[in-house]
Amino acid sequence: MRFQQIKGEYDAAFSLGHLCLASMQLRKFQLRPFSGVLDWVGSPNLSNINSLISNDFKDFLNFQHLQPVKYLSSTDLYVWDSYYDIGFNHDFKTDQNSLEQLGGYDTVKEKYDRRIARFNEKLETGKRILFIRTEGNKEEIEVLQQILAQKCSGDFELLVVNHQPVQSMSEHFWNIPNVTVAEMPNDEIWDGNDAYWAELFDGVTLG
Repeated sequence: MRFQQIKGEYDAAFSLGHLCLASMQLRKFQLRPFSGVLDWVGSPNLSNINSLISNDFKDFLNFQHLQPVKYLSSTDLYVWDSYYDIGFNHDFKTDQNSLEQLGGYDTVKEKYDRRIARFNEKLETGKRILFIRTEGNKEEIEVLQQILAQKCSGDFELLVVNHQPVQSMSEHFWNIPNVTVAEMPNDEIWDGNDAYWAELFDGVTLG
């Protein structure tokens, strides 16, 4: 059986971003009882996410770095954190926020401060934690693994899911401690690979 390293029980599971895909799959398979910091944001630059975690989220959502960009819908305003290259698609609602003024900033900041505190608490107390990052190269993942090894008091596993123009899922071996790498088809990443995510999460539970 493939992907044996990530099987077993965890105290928590966290998405480390790129898109909302990892958090959506965790929720789909009942592995996400609460929201993480990077669940619902766009975070394409893994090097910046490495810095974010290494810096204990310092300057994350700093008001001076936030730029209202555009209206995504009648209810959502897209806001960009230029410091970490993170996009907020779902947090800044148009009833309180506009391109001219982020009137709901304090509410959003308080919400993310709670998520950061919970993330840090789980890293300090968890005996085993699962992290998932979609899209990352070997060099970036090596750095991320080293950061997580420093931050986690207990054991952890890092699942990396990359999407490529392939026909089926395969396991890649990067010889990085605590790291499992899966490569999936990129045809339809949101729902088209559910069977592969089911294989990854088969035997993965939360305690």
